[in-house]
Amino acid sequence: MFEEAQYFAPVSASDDGSVVVELAAGHPGFADQVYRERRNAIAGLAAGHVPGTPIPIAEYSEEEHAVWRMVTAELAGKHQEYAAAEYLAGVARLGLPGDRIPQLQEVGELLAPLTGFRYLPAAGLVPLREFYGVLRDGYFYSTQYIRHHSVPFYTPEPDVIHEVIGHANALASDRFARLYRLAGEAARRVEGQAALEAVSKVFWFTMEFGVLAERGELRAYGAGILSSYGEIEEFRGMNIRPLDIAAMATTHYDITKYQDVLFRAESLDHLEDVVGGFWDTCDDDTIARLIPPVR
Repeated sequence: MFEEAQYFAPVSASDDGSVVVELAAGHPGFADQVYRERRNAIAGLAAGHVPGTPIPIAEYSEEEHAVWRMVTAELAGKHQEYAAAEYLAGVARLGLPGDRIPQLQEVGELLAPLTGFRYLPAAGLVPLREFYGVLRDGYFYSTQYIRHHSVPFYTPEPDVIHEVIGHANALASDRFARLYRLAGEAARRVEGQAALEAVSKVFWFTMEFGVLAERGELRAYGAGILSSYGEIEEFRGMNIRPLDIAAMATTHYDITKYQDVLFRAESLDHLEDVVGGFWDTCDDDTIARLIPPVR
């Protein structure tokens, strides 16, 4: 229900140097002053982070840890029924805590010995090229805040549940981590905005909202599905199309609702061949030939 590197509440700096997160009137935490102050403080941690230094610790409240416990427990059961085997192997390999929100520094220290990935904190929107480009170097930008406690199974924006449960468990897989890196290499390689957006859209329909055939049924591997309490039970009823690079790179999607068009890989090998092959070799010219400009 959101797009990585795009659908964030705007963040601005006040005259005194403090950071302010501009929540929309319809946001669940809009009228909660305590929550808004927490959001500002957590965004400030990311804004003040110096690359190469440890990620500042977010001092989560017991109420925030309770949201994590509730959502992770519910998702764990759904993952057994709906998640791809490679993602489940990543879950077991990474061993995230279920009783508390892990710090991003901690998540990176768990990931690094497995696949070399670490996390970087994001205060808000990260420019598209930077967000995807750092994947090449084994970094993943992540928010640190958690959704509002009044609606624990809903978030209008990517929070730490999405970023860690959805993405970190996938990044614990050697095969998925390689795909993330290839996406980063492609984002660094292409020069034009149209080509970059094509790389981004393919990522959206795969690493965010990807599904594949496994054991005679449709299973999810995309972080957007696997971190969504509601969407994980709905994806099999969506418009499922064959895996196709040109189609993924040109299909419109609405970030405010469940994704009603998904692209199915026939296996993880198929995903690696088609999508990994695209990211591994694409450049502006090949993307232009694959996706001619609209006249």
